[in-house]
Amino acid sequence: MNALATDLSLRDTPQAIQYIRARMFAPLPKTAAGMTSTRISEVLNFRRNLPPIVSIAHVQALLSSPSAVEREIAELARQGFLRRVVVPRRGAIGEFVVLSSDYEASITNTKGLGESARENVLKFIASNPGCQVLTPGSLEEADIRELVHAGFLTVHHTGGIVAYDVMSETTYSYARPEDKITLTSLETVSRHATGSLGTVGGDGAVHNAGGSGGGPLLSGAAAAVTGESATAEYRLAAPGCGSFLKLVSAALNHLVALLGKTKFREAPETLLKERWDGGIAKLEEARHAAAKRARGEFAGVLPGQTRKWRQFYGLSFDWVLQEAVGAGLVEVFETRSVGRGVRAIR
Repeated sequence: MNALATDLSLRDTPQAIQYIRARMFAPLPKTAAGMTSTRISEVLNFRRNLPPIVSIAHVQALLSSPSAVEREIAELARQGFLRRVVVPRRGAIGEFVVLSSDYEASITNTKGLGESARENVLKFIASNPGCQVLTPGSLEEADIRELVHAGFLTVHHTGGIVAYDVMSETTYSYARPEDKITLTSLETVSRHATGSLGTVGGDGAVHNAGGSGGGPLLSGAAAAVTGESATAEYRLAAPGCGSFLKLVSAALNHLVALLGKTKFREAPETLLKERWDGGIAKLEEARHAAAKRARGEFAGVLPGQTRKWRQFYGLSFDWVLQEAVGAGLVEVFETRSVGRGVRAIR
């Protein structure tokens, strides 16, 4: 598939990151918004509090070569220009990049951090540009607690199996195959030597997974497939990443649901965009909406009354479409008659 970006000046990953961030949300309607001042304030505050992260899959959807994007991200991460943030068991939508300058600015501007924690974590990320996991002994326990509370560190349990019953429907949809199909995690068994018992889950793997009369499926924090206790590691994170993931996951599910209502689960891009926008009243019609409402006549649907603004805070259709293409949920094709079409592939 060709790249989705139409800006010919878009050439590399840093430009793509700026491009994606600048076009994430639609501007607030100037007239007939259908939102109170309180709701407008909520929308603006929500947008401002989102972390400055961009999914790697989104960048790959914009640029022409995903492999070239991956190599460039790896090189820029080694140089300290970018930072990679990974949320385990979220698949393509859980792997992000953020400009190091933006990440350091968020640490500096966070009021909940003490001076010691702020200075120590800045020194750590400066001396370990490509590191995603906190090395043991690099920070004091008090600093770690402050960083976890502020959202710059998360605890990830390794060495265990994934419990299906604790994975939400959204998490299950975007999780990688080893996290939702196999009984053991490939992340765990890949650490063992070829031909050893550990490569198939270790002694008692079937019992620990709930088979052969075993107990219920245990979480990674409670049991390890190798029989050893699961260990915890601290990963670098971005404050507000949960809100970002929740917004993106709900938007992707809604976009796929809109395609599911059409025949063959495909539709012209213009029609899909109209449905995403909710069939709002046009500007020339909105000018007369107040007078129509005063007379008790139907005035159409205003933007603030649509799901795009009520649930997604004005998330742009083009942004969501690019994210869906990068996540492998939809594909874009040329119809040769009505412009581009969008087809669901999951």
